[in-house]
Amino acid sequence: MYHLSRAIYRELAPHVLDERPSCQLETNQELVLRACERTMHRLWYDGRHFAKPARSLFNDVRIYFSITMQLKVYMVIERHVNIALDYVSRLPEREHDANGMPRACQAMTRKGQPCQRQPLPRSEYCPSHQHLTERLEELEGDLIAA
Repeated sequence: MYHLSRAIYRELAPHVLDERPSCQLETNQELVLRACERTMHRLWYDGRHFAKPARSLFNDVRIYFSITMQLKVYMVIERHVNIALDYVSRLPEREHDANGMPRACQAMTRKGQPCQRQPLPRSEYCPSHQHLTERLEELEGDLIAA
């Protein structure tokens, strides 16, 4: 993921505006680089909950580019983020979360305690709570149809 964030930065760096406010400590290039790294880090560790990473990164960095470069910036970001998404989707399911803790089912028990069972691969719920995933997908389908 490091290579992908640096690839975005290398392609965008020549187009970053040099002007910056006097109160800003970092250069615009540093801020663009950090935004690229943050996005790739989040994609790697929290990709399931990162709905539109390309749009998010573009919104973070677009102020550092001229109006005439906006389309090119978005195209570069989208291309590299799609490569990253494809790479992450082909990896085997990780058994630990970003903090190194074993993944746990996201559902709550009847007593109000978090479920401690291991979730199924490519899911956030254990076999006992798998019906919650199906219901969520139905609701998303209804929203798209409306």
